Amino acid sequence: MILLNSMSGSDSKNSIDRTNSPNSPYDSVQTDGNSRAVSVCMLKGGVGKSTIAVNLARQLAAHEHDVLLIDLDPNGHASVGLGFDDQYHNTEETIGDVFFNDADPTSVVYDTSYEFDILPSSEDLEQVEREIVVGDVFQPSALLKREVVDPLLGDTYDYIVTDSPAYRSRLTDNALVATANLVLPLAPGNEAMAGLERTIERQISPLRQHMDVDVLSLVPNMLSGRIDQQTQDRQLLERLNSHDNLQDRIPNFARITDWEAVDAGDLKPSPGIRDRTSITKAYGERKPLLDYDPDCDQLQCFDELAHIVEAGEVVRHV
Repeated sequence: MILLNSMSGSDSKNSIDRTNSPNSPYDSVQTDGNSRAVSVCMLKGGVGKSTIAVNLARQLAAHEHDVLLIDLDPNGHASVGLGFDDQYHNTEETIGDVFFNDADPTSVVYDTSYEFDILPSSEDLEQVEREIVVGDVFQPSALLKREVVDPLLGDTYDYIVTDSPAYRSRLTDNALVATANLVLPLAPGNEAMAGLERTIERQISPLRQHMDVDVLSLVPNMLSGRIDQQTQDRQLLERLNSHDNLQDRIPNFARITDWEAVDAGDLKPSPGIRDRTSITKAYGERKPLLDYDPDCDQLQCFDELAHIVEAGEVVRHV
């Protein structure tokens, strides 16, 4: 089965840093100290990619890192959700100029006022995508890596987070080639695991024939139901937690090891990123969750994702 054969293990990290983040589920975090680019991607819409990308970037910035968020989704949800409506609608200077006209990537990067920068999407990004095939025949999937990520990662930014489209395209291929580290969100529903299988089969497996691609984390998102009954939330968590080859990709906040205790009422966890009003309202207020509601209980989930990116793997709680 593709889910069992397509996830390769990663080398364990052995450097330990203390963390002073008030939202952190850790007293310390393993990290290899390397700069890292990561894509938030899934070949299925409605899984909360943009929400995760924005709040992952914000939590990394809260850890005192220099962070860039790249919005490669033509819908521009992350950009608009941070108040960059004008930049989204202004197509005079976009990432297309960086790709094809030798523009400096920093010319299309903006300060979000939330301790990280953004390279926003634009409403002509689909046109940029069509030009990729014509404009770079030999390496159409390496433009983002060559023109943006390689020049900026390590020297200007410690971490780069990319929000990718929910469909297979030159843009998603560019995101994966440029980052090689993936965070895969899943929302409850009948198509949840099918979306994961499509992503692995159509995107990850073909790329692994040419380069290393690491799935850092599988993230159950937008959960709201009980898990002591056969809800869609329960079904998603059971399927993820039942596959041996996926265990080291499940964050602590989504890990369930004793379903009998859950069913007996001895354990009453609320695993996964839960559907909170504050998350929706933060988008409406054009803010990351940390800046809209610093007391929201879901910030611990986003903070753990930041630690996973820092460490390059899921680090189990002791």
